Amino acid sequence: MPTDRNKNNVASARPNRRSVLRGMAGAAFAAGVYTGVPVQASNSANDKLKLLIVGTANRASANLAGVQSQDIVGLCDIDQTYLDRASETFKGAATYRDYREMISKEADKADGIVISTADHHHAPAAIRAIRAGLHCYCEKPLTHTIEEARILANASKEMGVVTQMGTQIHAEDNYRRVVEIVQSGALGDVKEVHVWVGKGWGGGELPEKADPVPEHLDWDLWLGPAPERPYAAGRYHPAQWRRWWQFGQGTLGDMGCHYMDLPFWALNLRHPTSCEAEGPEVHPETCPLGLIVRYKFPARDEMPPVDLTWYDGSMTPKTVAGQRVPGSGVMFVGSEGSLFASYSNYKLFPKEKFADFTPPEETIPNSIGHHAEWIQACKDGSATTCNFDYSGALSESVLLGNVAFRTGKQLDWDGENLKATNCPEADVFLRKEYRPGWEVTA
Repeated sequence: MPTDRNKNNVASARPNRRSVLRGMAGAAFAAGVYTGVPVQASNSANDKLKLLIVGTANRASANLAGVQSQDIVGLCDIDQTYLDRASETFKGAATYRDYREMISKEADKADGIVISTADHHHAPAAIRAIRAGLHCYCEKPLTHTIEEARILANASKEMGVVTQMGTQIHAEDNYRRVVEIVQSGALGDVKEVHVWVGKGWGGGELPEKADPVPEHLDWDLWLGPAPERPYAAGRYHPAQWRRWWQFGQGTLGDMGCHYMDLPFWALNLRHPTSCEAEGPEVHPETCPLGLIVRYKFPARDEMPPVDLTWYDGSMTPKTVAGQRVPGSGVMFVGSEGSLFASYSNYKLFPKEKFADFTPPEETIPNSIGHHAEWIQACKDGSATTCNFDYSGALSESVLLGNVAFRTGKQLDWDGENLKATNCPEADVFLRKEYRPGWEVTA
């Protein structure tokens, strides 16, 4: 059963004002006027945000650490061991096993929410929080399906909340310097980009037998919106869920938003017009251990059309654009030269041509910190660099690669209407059914 400890210790956060602002945001959107003013941006720079936390361990522990300077008023985890550990640190926080209950009971006392769960819970948690008027931070990929990403982007705009997807590398200086170089024209016209990650989240068969569910784990809540299946020790919770279509999106879902973020930012990408993929035989339960995805993006303003190719796992390249490359990275191929980028550095080719290269003037301010950007924006209404409009479109494109792989067809993609115009069978992979009580609706 869900728990609700220390609820009376949670400080009030002016629920009447929140209700008024939420109504104003909705009315403005309905009237076709979006001011961009978040639901609650009245906190002074010195005030602490009151935050709800969904997920407290593993990747979630890093996000919790990133916002621990604020006032943590609610904690939620389906694993009682994790929840107890977090509540020892944040003693004044109400504790829950079910985030639906936490959002329902605590939203009017809070300013924002941080969601760090398995992918299949991202949208069910985020849509409830956004509709409750909470600023929202959510781990990558933003959602489990393409339709969910569009729903969250539209809802966050409608409600005027501040949003940020967990692409922490976006805040690092190196990505900003690469964007400046590409956009300066130093590489000429970039018509080709290669992105690869030497990692393989996939493979495996359904467990042959069920295991007893540990007393500290609420397995039904962990499944949440996904169809029921027996618990199997070490196969899903806490770390292996990314391998399974019902819960994750394999390596592409795990790493695509980190690495494809760089060309999306540098080249002003949004929706591809075509997507096709190759890999092993499609497995009905688990993701591939190696994948190649080929996207075609249209021209953008003065930028020409560009082909972007993703590789992962067993299908990562040894050389790209004539250069030997490490296990992960991004290569921009332009008419005047190429640029390889990792998380921490970049190299220009041919080396002789760029031996005396002087980087362009820095025009993108260095970040105050990934989590700090979101916290500041929640307080003063400033922009975040990975809001759900930007990161929603990025996530849609990332997830489209798996849709192409699972259909086995080249998809002619209508991004505005979320439709593979030549492949109606793709529809089943663009959205999904939810168990009753967990629905994600526009």
